[in-house]
Amino acid sequence: MLNIYSQFWTKAFDFKGSTTRIDFWTIFLINTVIGLVLSNYIEPLYYLFSLASICPSLAITIRRIQDTGRSWTWIFIIFVPIIGMLWFLYLICKPSEWSPKY
Repeated sequence: MLNIYSQFWTKAFDFKGSTTRIDFWTIFLINTVIGLVLSNYIEPLYYLFSLASICPSLAITIRRIQDTGRSWTWIFIIFVPIIGMLWFLYLICKPSEWSPKY
């Protein structure tokens, strides 16, 4: 799990490639827990963490969408009220188009 989270930060500017569902949701869960802890106890550090994680979060989301076989521009679907957010969640949860080779 630490390997997955360290890749989140080291691939902060890597918008090509793919991210598996398990990697995406693991990082989402870790960031949510860190955000909740920091917002309740160390609020200035929470703002710094939120600001620092914008680009890596965008990169992992774009890689996840590309992994489902769609173009990165599908990220803009979230701007469509209600239905856009539901469709975006569907895209994120969709299985990969290809299976990674290990």
